[in-house]
Amino acid sequence: MNSVTDELYSLLVPLAENRLLVPRACISEVVTWQQPDQVENAPQWYLGNITWNSRVVPVISFEAACGRNIPLPGGRTRIIICIGISGKLTGGYFGIVTQGFPQLVRLGPDIVKPDPNQPFFDRQPVLCQVRMINEVPLIPDFERLEQMISEESRG
Repeated sequence: MNSVTDELYSLLVPLAENRLLVPRACISEVVTWQQPDQVENAPQWYLGNITWNSRVVPVISFEAACGRNIPLPGGRTRIIICIGISGKLTGGYFGIVTQGFPQLVRLGPDIVKPDPNQPFFDRQPVLCQVRMINEVPLIPDFERLEQMISEESRG
């Protein structure tokens, strides 16, 4: 008997006020917080670069990319190393600052439903918001984030 599952392993990534829902396959590693080396004339959301596995990786604040304040780093702050999907990033990876360790979740169509109540502006790197059992996480727009980082990295 052949059984097909519609499940997706994902990570709930804690931010200051929300959570991101990201497919597990898009995350390479979760690393301890380290202060990024600042990039001259970069926008507020582009925190700078870190070295990871001998690569220079740009690090962003998702909150600031959405027009919110950057949370102060604390003892639980981490950086998730995301795998680029668009080919626009020179090193192929970028980091997002989190406010804790991501939680692994297994999702299926009976658990995740669209949440049309939250409108987003065109310039925000958010595809949509979804409704889960007790959560309403945001689905980040990796292509938009990579485009934003790429534009800032050229200068």
